[in-house]
Amino acid sequence: MAKQTQSKLLTFMLCLAVLSFRDLAVGAEKPKSPESEHAFEDSVIKHNQRIAEFFDSYAEGIDLWLSGKKVSKRENETRVRLENSTYFKERQDPNNTTNVNVQLRLPNVEDYWQLKFTSYDEAEERRIRNRGYLRQTPRERNYGASVGALRRFGKVRAAFNPRLGLQNPLNISHSLEFESVAEMDKYEINPKLEFFANPEKGTGFYLGLNFNFELSSRWSLTFINDGEYEEKRNMFSASNGVSFTESYSDTASLAYSLMFESHNRLNYHLESYTFSIAWSQAIFEKIIEYQMIPYLAFVKPGFRAEPGFVFNLNFNF
Repeated sequence: MAKQTQSKLLTFMLCLAVLSFRDLAVGAEKPKSPESEHAFEDSVIKHNQRIAEFFDSYAEGIDLWLSGKKVSKRENETRVRLENSTYFKERQDPNNTTNVNVQLRLPNVEDYWQLKFTSYDEAEERRIRNRGYLRQTPRERNYGASVGALRRFGKVRAAFNPRLGLQNPLNISHSLEFESVAEMDKYEINPKLEFFANPEKGTGFYLGLNFNFELSSRWSLTFINDGEYEEKRNMFSASNGVSFTESYSDTASLAYSLMFESHNRLNYHLESYTFSIAWSQAIFEKIIEYQMIPYLAFVKPGFRAEPGFVFNLNFNF
């Protein structure tokens, strides 16, 4: 009984912390920033620009070396993203992980493809995000490089991403993805279909059909429905849930989500359900952003409440 009380108290404190931070960040009237704050913001932006220009210059050098001459007037859009995540879970030690995502663009030698270097499998991570699943443990470390071929067929976006995993032994995975957005009078439908093949799961497919309703200029409601089949374990996993998002500005929002996870091993059943509150804000737009996510997970067997907290901090160059 004491452990259950402690668990509920921890969950309440985490939720209260996020709500209190939200009120402090956007609820109160903002005082006029002193000159020192403006100077600090300008310094951060200038340093970010210098680092971005450094990466762009190297990318342009590789681009010109491969092409032999400058044939494109497009700007180099190389992007580097550093992602740090910290995970807290009841009765477990905290976990912290840092990942890097380099999207190398070569406008003189490319038309519709782009080269990426990542410390994790980006296609796998995208499927997890699309399913609305709240990651409660660090990503599996998986360094590799991928070449993305992108095409548009009307309103359908198609992407083919072969990836070379820099492991021992080397492994190759593939992803073919189709996505579109159908805009109705009062809502949007977002269908997705992906076929994949990798050494861990074998072949498989992912499908999703999400509905987004703009309730007002501040509130939106999203119904999440999707599933994934992996051939190696003959396993089908499904996610169903709902998310309310409250937008406070172009750079700050709060999302209340309830997600249900099910799979077919050994028979089709409810595996877990999770309630979470996610506060997202960009400190400097397109440069530094963070997320604070307290959650309460109920996992089989027993569906006992397991509170946790996730903190994400991302840097973009």
